[in-house]
Amino acid sequence: MTDVVDADELLRRIRRGLERAAGEERAWRERAQSLTATDPDGAREAAVRARAYEAVLRVLEEIIHPGGPPVTAEGVKQVT
Repeated sequence: MTDVVDADELLRRIRRGLERAAGEERAWRERAQSLTATDPDGAREAAVRARAYEAVLRVLEEIIHPGGPPVTAEGVKQVT
């Protein structure tokens, strides 16, 4: 049986997911930077994971703020 979730609870859950994804994206991006000199393969893997979390951030942000300005990663400019 599934529970019925009201709009406020759904928004809280989406925001929690957004915060979690932002933290994970930041952590993987930092890991990629720290591994660049010593472990290029590990740095690439971490960068891919950071980009995956960035995609999740964009989707959740679009749900909360439809049509808003695009989310940009640190140091990356969105080109349209």
